[in-house]
Amino acid sequence: MTAEQSAETLDTEEALRSYLADRLKSTVEVDQDLFESGLVNSMFAMELVVYLEQTFQIAVLGGDLRLDNFRTARTMAALVRRLRDGHGRD
Repeated sequence: MTAEQSAETLDTEEALRSYLADRLKSTVEVDQDLFESGLVNSMFAMELVVYLEQTFQIAVLGGDLRLDNFRTARTMAALVRRLRDGHGRD
């Protein structure tokens, strides 16, 4: 990962943490498992898909619609980076 990609990933993580804190009314750590902690359920996961697609101009399809891609702000940022780089899973 280049320095530019690393900075972009950190910016994405911070944007996600801010969005989550606003929507969940709770501070969210970058590696906090949102499902295990009870902050997020499968219904909210669909809202996360829409948020990621609209905010980061990506399409989350097929194999990328796995719960593990939405567990933490860090895994969501990695998903965004991978999809922006054109490495989605079908």
